[in-house]
Amino acid sequence: MFTRRDFLRTTAATAILMGSPLALRRAAAQQTLSQDDLLRFDPLGQVTLLHVTDVHAQLRPLYFREPSVNLGVGAVAGDPPHITGRDFLARYDIPADSPECYALTSVDFTALARTYGRVGGLDRLATLVNAIRAERPDQTLFLDGGDTWQGSYTSLQTNGADMIRAFNALKTDAMTAHWEFTYGEARVRAAVEGELDFPFLCGNVIDATWEEPVFESTQMFERGGVAVAVIGQAFPYTPIANPRHLIPEWSFGIRPEMVQEHVDNARANGAEVVVLLSHNGFDVDRKLASLVNGIDVILTGHTHDALPREVTVGKTLLIASGSHGKFLSRLDLEVKDGRVTDYRYRLIPVFSDVITPDPEMAKVITEVRAPYEAECTRVLGQTDDLLYRRGNFNGSFDDLICQALLAERDAEIALSPGFRWGATLLPGQDITVDDVYSMTSITYPNAYRQPMTGAMLKTVLEDVADNLFNTDPFYQQGGDMVRVGGMGYAIDIHKPMGERISDLTLLATGDPIDPAREYIVAGWASVNEGTEGPPIYDIVSQYIERQGTVSVPENTAITIKA
Repeated sequence: MFTRRDFLRTTAATAILMGSPLALRRAAAQQTLSQDDLLRFDPLGQVTLLHVTDVHAQLRPLYFREPSVNLGVGAVAGDPPHITGRDFLARYDIPADSPECYALTSVDFTALARTYGRVGGLDRLATLVNAIRAERPDQTLFLDGGDTWQGSYTSLQTNGADMIRAFNALKTDAMTAHWEFTYGEARVRAAVEGELDFPFLCGNVIDATWEEPVFESTQMFERGGVAVAVIGQAFPYTPIANPRHLIPEWSFGIRPEMVQEHVDNARANGAEVVVLLSHNGFDVDRKLASLVNGIDVILTGHTHDALPREVTVGKTLLIASGSHGKFLSRLDLEVKDGRVTDYRYRLIPVFSDVITPDPEMAKVITEVRAPYEAECTRVLGQTDDLLYRRGNFNGSFDDLICQALLAERDAEIALSPGFRWGATLLPGQDITVDDVYSMTSITYPNAYRQPMTGAMLKTVLEDVADNLFNTDPFYQQGGDMVRVGGMGYAIDIHKPMGERISDLTLLATGDPIDPAREYIVAGWASVNEGTEGPPIYDIVSQYIERQGTVSVPENTAITIKA
């Protein structure tokens, strides 16, 4: 029988995947794509950095569609990562229908997903990491950019212990954090002090009472005879984007002056390479690189961007490694006379069907999932349509969540947060409990139902739009626009605060939203303490079970004005 694995072994790779035009010619001539091809790399220098970020508790292979809309504003409009689809293919000279087209864009996603299969899986990631370590045993650092402990049924049930065990097994060298903090101060402290086998670096987190660091900022490593400093930068807006009451004693922030101090201290202590392991988001890190001197590499996270080439700001390299375990970044550094003199980079797509699972990690995954496997794999229904989340304004799974809120909470309008995490489902695929939790598993899941005036609805949309489209990256808090059900609107991202949103319409009647009228609104993930209502994952599961087969028509209720 001719399997997908056989197909992938007879599919030519392209220059970005293979890392060089010479490799492209070899692959094209041989018509092969294998695990060895994914690992092929001409080593350079003394230090190898491996980076993953935003895994969101995904232990097993999955489908994950990149966004078709990722708009930038101000000076970065039209620059990576704010290009998508065929524009992305053209920018990086990627052929359509290629493995890179599938991995890096949304172009022809369903057809290419059926061709190339799932991506990610920590047992596959372990195979790649272990192979590179075997090649460079004393030169490799494996670093995790955070958003690791949250995003699945098992992570929610174990308070992230499943992912801690898995990343201990990966022999991670250091991590930083964001969604980890939503388990609360006590849980984070217990994990850091008693469960992690590696440093938890969050140099920008300060005790609000004592104004002292809560966690270590920097870890020094020796690799290939080179002193490497890794500085951790947690998501700076955690108490705003997530409930402050879960971490009431901790203060966050970008803190450029503090980052500069950490860099200077590292250099003073002999660091020849300085790496910022960051969860700021790409545009924030791009600006930070222009303000802080002495950072050689920023391994950026939070915004889930996957770029096949580094971006340079002065002498700083920005590396964007995607999300959900879909990619592994490899960056080799040559260091002479205490400074980086050359580098070589490759973004490695983790094509699950090509990679032999690492048996030890596969065993860990089986063991941590065993108590929950039956519930995780329980089928709730099926989908007629492609279900995904990524996109500035909506995703089809977000639209499904809004459908569920409208129906199950008897509401006129639904609001769903613009989270970026969650696996993609192909048309005709079963929807399992695992799938629902990959979109909804948070520690503050209550789905509220309350009246809101039309004026308040506009204010909510304006506030979120400013968080996303403020021309100063330091005022961007990441995520995407709040998803809306039952209501349409228009947006001009280039307008100033308070003027971006217009033409609000109640879809059920076609009437304009009345600023003075109260509407019944259902939503979830409120950051307010004491929010009441059933958990969103129960609401969505019940709705899918009632429907049996779900259909999500194309969302035409949002107009993007030029």
